[in-house]
Amino acid sequence: MSDVILDRRDLSFQLFEVLDTDSLFARPRFEDHSRETIEAALDTAEKLAREKFANHNALSDKEEPTFVDGKVVMRPEVKEAFDAYINAGFLSSRASFEEGGMQLPEIAAAACKGMFTCVNPSSTGYAFLTAAAANVIRNFGSDTLKTRFLEPMMAGRFTGTMALTEPHAGSSLTDIRTRAVPQDDGSYRLKGNKIFISGGENELAENIVHLVLAKIPGGPEGVKGISLFVVPKYRLDDDGNPDARNDVILAGLIHKLGYRGTTSTALTFGDGDDCHGYLVGEPHQGLRYMFQMMNEARVGVGFGAGLLGYRGYRFALDYARDRVQGRHPDDADFSKPQVPIIEHADVKRLLLTQKAYAEAAIAMSLYGYRLVDEIQTGEEAAAKEAELLLDLLTPVLKTWPSEFGLKANDMAIQVFGGAGYTREYPVEQVWRDNRLNPIHEGTTGVHGLDLLGRKVWMDNGKGMLLLAKRIMADVQATADERCKPMADALQAMLPLIEQATQAVGKQMASAGPRAALSNANAYLQLLGHTVGAWMWLRQANAAVALSNPDDAIFAKGKLQAARYFFRWELPRVEWDAQQLINGDDTFMEMDPSWF
Repeated sequence: MSDVILDRRDLSFQLFEVLDTDSLFARPRFEDHSRETIEAALDTAEKLAREKFANHNALSDKEEPTFVDGKVVMRPEVKEAFDAYINAGFLSSRASFEEGGMQLPEIAAAACKGMFTCVNPSSTGYAFLTAAAANVIRNFGSDTLKTRFLEPMMAGRFTGTMALTEPHAGSSLTDIRTRAVPQDDGSYRLKGNKIFISGGENELAENIVHLVLAKIPGGPEGVKGISLFVVPKYRLDDDGNPDARNDVILAGLIHKLGYRGTTSTALTFGDGDDCHGYLVGEPHQGLRYMFQMMNEARVGVGFGAGLLGYRGYRFALDYARDRVQGRHPDDADFSKPQVPIIEHADVKRLLLTQKAYAEAAIAMSLYGYRLVDEIQTGEEAAAKEAELLLDLLTPVLKTWPSEFGLKANDMAIQVFGGAGYTREYPVEQVWRDNRLNPIHEGTTGVHGLDLLGRKVWMDNGKGMLLLAKRIMADVQATADERCKPMADALQAMLPLIEQATQAVGKQMASAGPRAALSNANAYLQLLGHTVGAWMWLRQANAAVALSNPDDAIFAKGKLQAARYFFRWELPRVEWDAQQLINGDDTFMEMDPSWF
C-alpha cells in the first residue's frame, strides 16, 4: 500500500481559495513571495517528506528508541531526516531573511510542515519542538541567550524541549516543586524532576536546550511565582560550544502506545546540586512566556491530529476502492462478481464522516495559522481582533481536531475490518500515534475548563461577539442555493449558543464555578462543532465558486461532505446547548462512592 501524503489540490484550495493567502503578498514582510514561491516550497517539502520521512515511519515505531551506555539509540534514518529538514531550511521557514530564514507566512510554513507530520509525526516532532522553543527565546530571551542558544538552535546544532510536567502535579502547574536558586554570577542552580518531556534525550544534535519551569525561593505563591529557565544538556564554553555535561540526568525513557519514534523522558535536574540554568526574561513571568510555546504547540497538536485523521482516511479510501466484498442488497446474484466495498452505503458513511472530520480539522487549524499572520503583519485594528479571536479559539483548535481526528482513525480501522486491527496494515499505527493528541499540551477536560472558565468571559465576552460576527459575515456572503440551507442552519444555532453561554454565566454567579464548569466539555464540543460547521460553510462557498472544469469532481466532494456535516453533525450543538441551559447536574451529583 502506497504511503499517504496531503492532497496538493486540497491544500492549495485551503490556502488560496478559502483563506486568501494571496493577499498576504501585498504586505512588506511577504512581498518577495507569491503563489509560485509557496507552491515551490510545498514541492520541496513534499519531495523531502516522501524521501526522508515516510521511509522510516513504521520502522521507528517498531524499533523505538532505547537507552544504551548512557546514550539514546534510535534508527539512523531519524537523524538523516532531521538533518535534511534543517538543510532544506524548514526549521527556519518562518524566520526573517536576516536570520537566514525563508520569511514565509505562518500559514504557508505550517502547510509545508504538514507534509512531514502527515507521513511521520514522530521524527517531525524534534524539529517542531526546537522551533517552538527557539521562538520563546527569540521573543523573551536576553541578547546573550539569543547568541548562545537561539542561533545554534536555528542552525540545527541544538535541539529544544519544554519541561513543564512533574510526576506529582500533572497539569496542575501551581503545584510544581522544581526550584531555582540564584547565584552570584547571575545564573541559577535548579533542582527537581520533570516527566513526559518529548525529545528530552537524543543524539540528533550537539546539545539539547530545555526550557524549564521552576520557582525561585521567596517568590509569589502559585502560578504567579513560576519562572522560566534555559537549562542546556551541556554547558557552553566561552566560544559557545558544548563543554562540560550539565547536571541533567535521564531518569528513564517512557514507553508509549504510539508516537514511539519521539523519545519521551523523565528527567532529573540537579541531582548533584550542580544544574546550571539561565533565567529567561523577568522572574516570576515564566508561565506567561511558556504559554507562547504552549499555545503554538496546541495549535500544532490540533493540526497534527487533523493530519493523522486525514492520513487514516486516505488509507481507508484506497483500501475501500480496491477491496471487493459482497453485493448490493437489491442485486444479490451470487453468479455476479463482488463489488468494491466503497459501493456499500455503510462504508460510504464511514468514509464521508472521516472526510468531514479530517478536512474540517485541517481547515480550522490553517485558519488559526492565518490569524497568526494577521497578528504579526496586519493593521493594528485587524491584528488586535485576530489576537482576540485566536486566544478564544485556541482550546477549540487544539481539542476538536484531536477528538474528531481520532474518531476518523477509528472509522478507518473499521473500513479495513479485521485487517485494520493488525500491524500488517498502517491504520492501527495512525490510530496509536493520534491517541496522544487529546492528552498532551493539555487534556480535553483542561481545555474545556480554560474555555468556559476564562476565555469566553475575557474582555466582557468580546471574543465570542467577534466570533459570531465573523460567522455571520460568511453566512450573509452565502449566495449559492446549494449552500444557503447550510448558512441558514448555522445562523439558527447562534442564538442557542448565546443562550447557553448566558445560562452558564448566571449559574456561575449563583452557584459558583464548580457547578457551572461541570459541563465544560459540552460547551467545548458545542463551540468546536459550530466552528467545524463554519469551516465547512467557508469551504462550500469556495467550492461552488471554482470555475475550472477539472475541479468539478473535487467541488462535488466538498459540497457533499459539507452537507453531511450540517445534516448529521451540527444538530449535536442543540443537544449540548440544551444540557447547558438546563444546568444538568448529572456529573456534579455523582458521588465518588457510587462508582
